Amino acid sequence: MAERRYNDKEMAAIFRAASEGPSPDNKSDDVPADEGLTLTDLQAIGREVGIAPDAVAHAARALDTRVGAPARTFLGLRIGVARTVNLNRRLTDEEWERLVVQLREVFNARGRTRSDGSLRQWTNGNLQVLLEPTATGHRLRFGTLHGAASAAIVAGAATLGVGAVVAVVTAISGTFAEAMPGLAFLFVAGVGFIATGALRLPRWARLRQKQMEALAAQVEALPPK
Repeated sequence: MAERRYNDKEMAAIFRAASEGPSPDNKSDDVPADEGLTLTDLQAIGREVGIAPDAVAHAARALDTRVGAPARTFLGLRIGVARTVNLNRRLTDEEWERLVVQLREVFNARGRTRSDGSLRQWTNGNLQVLLEPTATGHRLRFGTLHGAASAAIVAGAATLGVGAVVAVVTAISGTFAEAMPGLAFLFVAGVGFIATGALRLPRWARLRQKQMEALAAQVEALPPK
């Protein structure tokens, strides 16, 4: 297999992480396989500037494992949080069990575990953590959805939709004035539902993202078996 090559942005992120420590926001653009420098090249450059080869290798592995996952949105609001970690090795049974213990502590939920061959999962309502086999080891996927906020937003949108239909019908029939109190109630109720759901989301999303990042970093830092 050809050795992985890194583009300019990836190289900058690797050397920054190797010398200063990792940043959770490191991201890079894809690069064709025949461009950029290999890990061996980067380690050679690192030696010249006083960075240990092991530190460069660790930073490169951390960069390779971080994969962004698209956030689920509804009406422009972020209702879901996700995080994916591609590991270059397989987690042992003992490591998975310790991870489950951490999941229960971090999310304050017992949850349920399930195994199906080499597939494993821990779920608690809309919150799920999946451990899946890949060609190079395991992939760990975190995902969650704020069900209550989503339901409130959907209810609000539906209420506003009903109000719009009633407004059109009463306008055509000439009874719009008589329907005004009911329409006002539907409008206020719809906006209230949406606001109630929307106000819950930002703080919740930040907390879940922080929790997933911390758990992913712990798994990435596990020494190879």
